[in-house]
Amino acid sequence: MQESSTRILTTHVGSLPRPDGLIEANRTHRGENSNEAAFQALLREAVIEVVKRQRDAGIDQPGDGEFGKAMGHPISYGAWWSYSFQRLSGLELAAPGAPYARIAAGELTLTDRAHRRDRARFPGAYAAGAEFGVSMGPELTMPPVCVGPLRYVGQAAIAADITNFKAALAAAGLSDGFMTSLGPGSAARIGNRYYASEEEFLFGCAEAMRDEYRAIVDAGLMLQIDDPSIAESWDQIVPEPGLEAYRRHSMRRVEALNHALRGLPPERIRFHLCWGSWHGPHSTDIPMREIVDVMLAVNCQAYSFEAGNARHEHEWKLWQEVRLPEDKRSLPGVVSHATTVVEHPELVAERIERFAAAVGRERVIASTDCGLGGRIHPEIAWAKLEALAQGAAIASKRLWA
Repeated sequence: MQESSTRILTTHVGSLPRPDGLIEANRTHRGENSNEAAFQALLREAVIEVVKRQRDAGIDQPGDGEFGKAMGHPISYGAWWSYSFQRLSGLELAAPGAPYARIAAGELTLTDRAHRRDRARFPGAYAAGAEFGVSMGPELTMPPVCVGPLRYVGQAAIAADITNFKAALAAAGLSDGFMTSLGPGSAARIGNRYYASEEEFLFGCAEAMRDEYRAIVDAGLMLQIDDPSIAESWDQIVPEPGLEAYRRHSMRRVEALNHALRGLPPERIRFHLCWGSWHGPHSTDIPMREIVDVMLAVNCQAYSFEAGNARHEHEWKLWQEVRLPEDKRSLPGVVSHATTVVEHPELVAERIERFAAAVGRERVIASTDCGLGGRIHPEIAWAKLEALAQGAAIASKRLWA
């Protein structure tokens, strides 16, 4: 992983706003009259442009914007997850318009988003929706169901993603960047009618997704694992579960992930933890204190987590008590998808300095709370990345004065 002993480096979580043309192409390019070659050319140019724009905004560790993960609507919170449905065999797609089902997860059961505990606490706000700034994104149909052995069949897709991203890095004069991939815990948040047990299914997801992890690392890129199931699923369990039962639930997912990461170099891997990126009160998020040791059990070098929104910003104090291992790095979110207010660079600098004081300035890489693409307007998303870089520059001057 890129490191600096002279200034705070910058990155982000992954998803960036897609160009209108790419969004439209995602809706149409698989039809009868689709032109795959033209689509791939459009996709590559979009990735080249988004990497250059990150460089110009002051982002040191860029991503491909997750542009290879199809998003057919400007507002979408699910592309980071749903892309895997086309890259795994053994899945059966639900009929159009089918509702979500409750998903068994060992001793716990996950409910659909309409019955989340946060939503039940604020039914009027969620019903009012975007008019009052509350949104879970476009309605989703039921995710697929596993009906056969899971196998990774996305080799061509991940190869194209890697080729496009490496071409974009070269065009921008950059040597390193990160790509995201779905964690097994989140991959397993679908129905299962094939595997005999939840554990067998979970490790089946881990073995299948391992192919994608290995492809990214073998290409010389940083691998970011996205797995909000570690923290976010807390709100999906009704009634509220016992804390120890939930920690066991989450630790099983970490064990499956570590199994999938076996033999891969931890210094090329980072892990993203979040509580879900929808716009809502998040009053039923599990506290970071209760999940931090589970996160730190992931076998990687860097940990990305929400630290810039109103529900979790105060949790920076936890790092005055919890020891970040010496060989690990912290990627706190210092600008957030949760508000359309563009953070002032001085506030960003203050947030960075808190973490620098707690874990050491060389071990902090300034990041975002979650992906910005599909969650806030593109103009605001790019302004936030610029504020992130400006705040990092301010903090660097003070920290290395």
